[in-house]
Amino acid sequence: MDDDMDNHPAGHDHAVVLGAGLAGLLAARVLARRFARVTVVERDELPAAGPAFRPGVPQSRHAHVLWSRGLEVMEALLPGITRALLAGGAALLESPRDFLWLSTADWFGPVPGARILLAGRELLDWTVRQEVLSDGRIEVRSGCAATGLRAGPDGHTVTGVELRDGAPLAARLVVDATGRTSRAPAWLAALGHPAPAVTRYDSHLGYSSRFYEIPPDPGRRWQGMYVQGRPDSPRGGVLVPLEGGRWLVTLIGNGEHAPPTRDEEFLDFARGLRSPALYDAIRDAKPLSAPTGFRSTANEWRHYERLERWPAGFVVLGDAACRFNPVYGHGMTVAALAAEALDRAIGTLAARDVPRAARRIQRSTAAVAAVPWQIATSEDMRYPETEGPPPDRVARALQGYMSRVLVGANADPVISRRFFGVLSLSTSPNTLLSPGTVVRVLSKWRLPTSPATTDYPAHHVPPAG
Repeated sequence: MDDDMDNHPAGHDHAVVLGAGLAGLLAARVLARRFARVTVVERDELPAAGPAFRPGVPQSRHAHVLWSRGLEVMEALLPGITRALLAGGAALLESPRDFLWLSTADWFGPVPGARILLAGRELLDWTVRQEVLSDGRIEVRSGCAATGLRAGPDGHTVTGVELRDGAPLAARLVVDATGRTSRAPAWLAALGHPAPAVTRYDSHLGYSSRFYEIPPDPGRRWQGMYVQGRPDSPRGGVLVPLEGGRWLVTLIGNGEHAPPTRDEEFLDFARGLRSPALYDAIRDAKPLSAPTGFRSTANEWRHYERLERWPAGFVVLGDAACRFNPVYGHGMTVAALAAEALDRAIGTLAARDVPRAARRIQRSTAAVAAVPWQIATSEDMRYPETEGPPPDRVARALQGYMSRVLVGANADPVISRRFFGVLSLSTSPNTLLSPGTVVRVLSKWRLPTSPATTDYPAHHVPPAG
């Protein structure tokens, strides 16, 4: 096959995106600004009648958070998407103000934080998909699996994709956004390219989640709850409100402390958390589902951006390139940031020039993963059972400093505002390393010499009985 796409008019002004998850849909939206046609290929049959679970997003049954920075980027790419999500029942809250949040240090007080959007993943994907597909240049082929890349004999230029059932699709650009199941390393090997180096950290975190009906309580002064685990007590839990008058409760644990998926053991695990607050909230609530487990939570970065040889016309985005321990809530925001980076990288390029920029695009989209990767892996390295490269002296010093930052963030509005700016990926981590912040942290805030009181925060004491 000739490498020159101009000899393949069917793909002359056509881009293909593999995967109809959030990363793929946002990438399709961006590419429609440069290509006359964009085809999204999705292995799952997509629900047609409304939000519904699908096998390709197994983690959708567990708690999700869209941080403010991710929502801002999505709103810029899809004007009105926030309004559409809220109309569907999503909630826009302030974290930690609207939460009971027991950090690894203490309860957060009513300090400044960041906005978060909470919605069932099915609602979020459905709403984004409807907005993206309202663009007539974008079509989706569901129930259709890609089996490989098409390229010339030397493998220098990708010219389309092979499909399991149907004729190949010619394309000037192919974007792999198939997530954790991506077969890009094997596809590249078939074209004569080496496998990327992989960095992996696995804290053996496990989830177990179930839905509850929100019980009436006019005295409740919070919207959600987060009881964090820590190395000496590696069990936690999160409770978030969802559309339809539901709570989604996700229990969390590392290694042998992974939460159970048996109905009768779910409450017992919640009772054993560092604070009784979450157990008290759900012990008399009506369950709406059985517990569901999830164990694929390792941090894994496939370093495509480091490869010396890279084919024109191919890009790997989202979890297919870099995935994180989901407990930190960055996956959807990073997907949005990758789409924004893709948009910047193709800039004012004509469609015919985009394939030659593939290596630059790969590097720029990978760069958005650096900060959430640092957050996730540095925290996971605190757990002795974590598998991965051990922290060096600098990393250990930063861990100690960040422990004191968190103590300050619990109560100090100045530190809290900067901490949540970094956590929401809105500001650079250097904000927490500025001279003024370092002096404030080291002079005012020290690690407690004894465990903090964990029953309830001072600003929320439940009524007697």
